[in-house]
Amino acid sequence: MNLSFRNRIALHYMIATAIIMAVAFTVVYFVVQGSVYQNLDNDLSFEAEKHTEEINIVGDSIRIINKEEWEEREHREVQVNPVFLQILDKDGKFMDKSPNLKNDVLAFNPEQNYGGHFNETLNERTIRQVQIPIEQNGKIKGFILAAMSLESSTMVLVNLRNVLFFSYLVLLAGLYFVSRYLAGRSIIPVSVITETTNRITKNNLNERVILPQNKDELYDLSSGINQLLQRIENAIERERQFTSDASHELRTPLSTLRGTLEVLIRKPREQKEYEDKIKFSLTEIDRLTATLEQLLQLARLDANSKPLNESVASLPALIDDILSRQKKSICEKGLSVDFDNEVSLETTVPKYYSNLILENIIGNAIKYAKEKSTLQITITESDSKITCKVKDEGLGIKKEDLDNVFNHFFRSDALNHKNIPGNGLGLSIAKKASDAINAKISASSEIDLGTTLTIEF
Repeated sequence: MNLSFRNRIALHYMIATAIIMAVAFTVVYFVVQGSVYQNLDNDLSFEAEKHTEEINIVGDSIRIINKEEWEEREHREVQVNPVFLQILDKDGKFMDKSPNLKNDVLAFNPEQNYGGHFNETLNERTIRQVQIPIEQNGKIKGFILAAMSLESSTMVLVNLRNVLFFSYLVLLAGLYFVSRYLAGRSIIPVSVITETTNRITKNNLNERVILPQNKDELYDLSSGINQLLQRIENAIERERQFTSDASHELRTPLSTLRGTLEVLIRKPREQKEYEDKIKFSLTEIDRLTATLEQLLQLARLDANSKPLNESVASLPALIDDILSRQKKSICEKGLSVDFDNEVSLETTVPKYYSNLILENIIGNAIKYAKEKSTLQITITESDSKITCKVKDEGLGIKKEDLDNVFNHFFRSDALNHKNIPGNGLGLSIAKKASDAINAKISASSEIDLGTTLTIEF
């Protein structure tokens, strides 16, 4: 059965309510039926017990005393629900009866010897009957049968059954439409979510689903969809950023390579000139490769903002490894390294991301430091935070540029130091890596005095 979500909710609600109503109406009917029969049975038992005192037992004969008074009372009084009485001997043979039975007799039920109530018919009309044994000296002498008409009670029960049945059908029909209306109102937020998500394309990923006022399951659904849209938007933004960065940074070296090679093949040249051009081309290729690796590194950092099962390493050991790898550059510039670890206990940090941060910061410090200057690296601890400072005695950065040093491809006053290779991605990588491990990185600098980068783990 292919029903809409709204109709399915209404149908399920109606089925559940229908079962509850059916049980409730059935209980009501049988409670009323039990009450009706209980009242009748109490009246019958009372009448039968009362009239046992109005009979005379002589040997095996049992007769009703003052039968003439009963007949006069029947003529004087209008009995709405008359009681029929009949006397039988111990073998169930007829002995006597009340005048109102006239030519009819009550049926004897041998299985109901001891006061049980049961339904019977009298002159094709339903009656309720009881038979009580008549005892004398501890022996059963006979039975007294009492009966009352059951037609009025049966009519009440039939009317009650019909009312309950038709009420059940009407309530179910009304319930379906009411539940369908309420289901429609309940799924309005779902319709809003559907309309919003249908409008969203890659060109307007910034649109979000409106959160419902009540913080229920629909609120969680809307919030989850918004978070998913945010992740998709971030992923597409990273893709756009990578494409933009790659096209921006790779176009220049590729154009340089193409121009160099085109000039080289225009006419025969000396071997020395070929070697120079090839070495220059290889340098451009190296720069191209380094830029591409840094761009990919940034993309990976964006995609994996939270490290999973990140191993740890000793911070001083990491710095020693980086200084060892940079030994050639340090020696070429004649730099002296002043490494001061003021923390007595072993300090551990996330290995991969911390290595990325320090590799780029120390590399930058060496690259921009003046020849035969000092590179200072200090590790301190304060308020259970490990702080590492890297200070160079280099060119410095303008104060107005400090807020931009962690942006992609930003190089402060790049035209005044064209001889220093770089593409402005090192500090961007360091910033992304620090964000991944919730570390804080900041920069301070003075022109011609140097720059200090501070990392707080």
